[in-house]
Amino acid sequence: MIAIRKITELGKTYRNFRRYEQVLLILLKYGFGDIILSMNLDHVFESLKKLMLHAVTDKLENTTRPERVRMALEELGPTFIKLGQIMSTRPDLIPMRFIHELEKLQDNVPPFPYEKVEDIIVEELGKKPAELFKSFEKEPLAAASIAQTHRAELLTGEKVVIKVQRPDIGSLVEADLEIMLHLAAMMENHVEELEAYHPSDIVNEFARSLYKELDFTTEAFSIDRFAGIFKDNPNARVPQVYHTLSTRKVLTMEFIDGVKSSNLDAIEELGCDMPQLARIGVNMLMEQIFVHGFFHGDPHPGNIFILPENVICFLDYGMMGRVSRAERDDFMRLLLSLLRKDERRITRAALRLTTSQDELEIEKIERDFGELVDENLYRPMRDINTGHVLDQLTRILTEYRLRLKPNLYLLIKAVMSIERLAHLYDDEINVFECAEPYIKKMNLQRLSPKNILQNLMDPVQDMFEMAIDIPHNLQVMLEKLRKGEITINVEQRGFEPLHEIFHWASSHIAFSIVLAALIVGSSIVVHAKAPPVWHGVSVIGIAGFLVSAFLGFGLLFSTLHHGHLAKRFKKRMRKKRK
Repeated sequence: MIAIRKITELGKTYRNFRRYEQVLLILLKYGFGDIILSMNLDHVFESLKKLMLHAVTDKLENTTRPERVRMALEELGPTFIKLGQIMSTRPDLIPMRFIHELEKLQDNVPPFPYEKVEDIIVEELGKKPAELFKSFEKEPLAAASIAQTHRAELLTGEKVVIKVQRPDIGSLVEADLEIMLHLAAMMENHVEELEAYHPSDIVNEFARSLYKELDFTTEAFSIDRFAGIFKDNPNARVPQVYHTLSTRKVLTMEFIDGVKSSNLDAIEELGCDMPQLARIGVNMLMEQIFVHGFFHGDPHPGNIFILPENVICFLDYGMMGRVSRAERDDFMRLLLSLLRKDERRITRAALRLTTSQDELEIEKIERDFGELVDENLYRPMRDINTGHVLDQLTRILTEYRLRLKPNLYLLIKAVMSIERLAHLYDDEINVFECAEPYIKKMNLQRLSPKNILQNLMDPVQDMFEMAIDIPHNLQVMLEKLRKGEITINVEQRGFEPLHEIFHWASSHIAFSIVLAALIVGSSIVVHAKAPPVWHGVSVIGIAGFLVSAFLGFGLLFSTLHHGHLAKRFKKRMRKKRK
């Protein structure tokens, strides 16, 4: 993994010093001298005032600050462009006016020479392109900041695309990340407005994401997994990966001869059914999210090709999203609450998906979600803009400093992107309507007897595993005690109330063991389907669970009722110490 080191001496390498100076000059050029000066960098760069004199800002008078941020990132190069693209998915970190501008970032750059391409292929695959391929086009098919692609033909005749990483991109990215981290640390220390956003954490999170994109083996396995998901779907096409001709810096894939998804005229010439195509695309994303928890994170028109007979092919698997089973359940609850127009459940579901360090004003959040429901969801289904609803929901969360996980922002952006594309084909399609069958199916699975039984069994299993570990842990503790590694200080004070608490605790422990045994026994009876059976579930087992629930509530009530004993004991101990 790329090592991100804090730069304690910026002049330790000439490369980093010159690059740092170049970064500052570009920032000054686009009118960010106020931020640079506030970071007190003049003691690091003696030439800072000289750079200020050469800064050119006259031509930028009619541009907004978000526009200047985008222009500066484009000129700063690959690492900064990727940072901007990732930040465009994070409304919790930057204002929306910057989000909309960063979404315009383009990383199209001039291609690097074929000689370098040949050198990298020889270094990675051990042979020249002429030895590995029947033909290899020297002119690139496309060039981007991280890599460029070339068309080729295998010795066996298959047409392929070769993705080749830019030479020395790893060292450039590492140097830029070091500079970013240093600038982020300076911002945290000297720019009060930015301190709350924790710029250093953002850079470290970005570095992990960029590292994955620089390793083409990760993308290759993502393609294979995606292909496995849709292997039985006749409307899905996934390019094949040729692993023997792929490494960390070279990726060889099947060439897909399709039409760019935004080229509507060409798609109509293919004879595709546009409304059906829209529904297929949305359903493919819903399946990725709700069934597999693995989804394409950037389904914009340039990354989707259309083939004859309503076949859709996703391209560029460098940015993939993952959501756990628990996250899928929580997201399902959120969408289900939106469909039911229940602001209280919307709030509860949204809070399960977020983290916050502030004290929350639940009533105000519910009120804002209520307004969102009133403004957007009391309409005919075809008129509901799902992307707009999710965007508004995200803004409300951001206003209350509630932060979603990065993968959930990526998920929301993917839904918004696929909806925009689907509306090009059918302006009446609704993502909520397409998602509803998946949501209801997940909800039924969550409430099924099998799933409920599993949820009941998990804590019981954990308890038994803990019980199994007790002898070993006790042995370890006694061994440490024998060696003198544990010191026990005994202070005899006020044993009377303590004796009362011990008596109560021991009786409740015994009661808990009996309760656990009853739950386990009932589970075994249900699993064995011991007669009599009702709706496929043993009646005896159901009765056992009901008795367990009754006893469990009794135990909970008793615990709460006797809680004052511990408080009384603590008060008495404090008085004696005084």
